[in-house]
Amino acid sequence: MIVIGIDPHKKTHTAVAAAESGRPLEDVTVPARHMGHERMLEWARGLDVDRVFAVEDCRHVSGSLERFLIERGEKVVRVPPKMMAGARRSQRVAGKSDPIDALAVAQAALRSPDLPEAHLAGPERELRMLLDHREDLVGERTRIEGRLRWHLHDIDPTISVPLRSLGAFKWLDKLEELLAKREQTVEVEIARELVEDCWRLSKRANRLQRRIEQLVVDNHSSLLEIPGVAALTAAKLVGEIAGIERFATNGKLAVHAGVAPLQASSGHLEE
Repeated sequence: MIVIGIDPHKKTHTAVAAAESGRPLEDVTVPARHMGHERMLEWARGLDVDRVFAVEDCRHVSGSLERFLIERGEKVVRVPPKMMAGARRSQRVAGKSDPIDALAVAQAALRSPDLPEAHLAGPERELRMLLDHREDLVGERTRIEGRLRWHLHDIDPTISVPLRSLGAFKWLDKLEELLAKREQTVEVEIARELVEDCWRLSKRANRLQRRIEQLVVDNHSSLLEIPGVAALTAAKLVGEIAGIERFATNGKLAVHAGVAPLQASSGHLEE
């Protein structure tokens, strides 16, 4: 097994692969962008099948990388900065320190095998992938809906379609029937194509939703007992939490979700 320590920054991420003994093996520095994340993952997968990514807990710069790795089924642990302080001081040399810092992260993770691990596998990863794919389809449909509304307004300003209804087959069928009766100008042809695209994307999104609902019922039905939580919300919770067991208390989960009440008092003002 190897541990890949990551020193994240705003513009770049530096990763060092360490053996179980803590000995550094290889390192890489990539841009802190999606293409850089892909390059880092490809590099890591070429080193060892059994691997854990240890990321210094700097969520304002490491959050997108963590999500990228978890979505792809990788094991990720967060390492508090205070755990690496001694290692950093003992190894500090003149020059760029990012590889030293990344190695310190990996070695801290090796010293603390009980760090909570975020990991999506099996049905949980399937839920995350299906939900992400559905959201992509809905986003594509939303863009098409905006273009369609502009064309409808140009064709006939009296055509009125309620908000959020262009994903409903009833309204799409009505629009197709209405447009089919008009003179088939180029703009009408484009509008009819966009209606067809909305219909196709809605069908695919609905099919994905049914699969998500079944997976939630089979594996996480208890979430559906929470008031206001349906299958899509439950799937989102499972995908974002990436292992409820990694949170020792409800409070730690609330902090992770960004919903924990925190003191923001100043002087005589208490908030």
